[in-house]
Amino acid sequence: MTSPTTPPGRPGPSGPAEPETLPGTDTAQTLRPRVTCRRCHRPLHDPESRMLRLGPECRDPAERVARYDVDQEPLPGVG
Repeated sequence: MTSPTTPPGRPGPSGPAEPETLPGTDTAQTLRPRVTCRRCHRPLHDPESRMLRLGPECRDPAERVARYDVDQEPLPGVG
């Protein structure tokens, strides 16, 4: 007489079985490398920020230093 077999992933007479992994997911889990912002050196999480190596606050053009133009007298002979 043969012993009854239990389907994979179901608890058997010796206790719970190891859960099976899905096909194609047996790759080792790797940590993503830490990417930091080039300006403020904070860690980046957004894929676009990681690719540009700039956080959303650091790549915002409104936060950059405003240009200051000085009024000048016209050059003699020009104008």
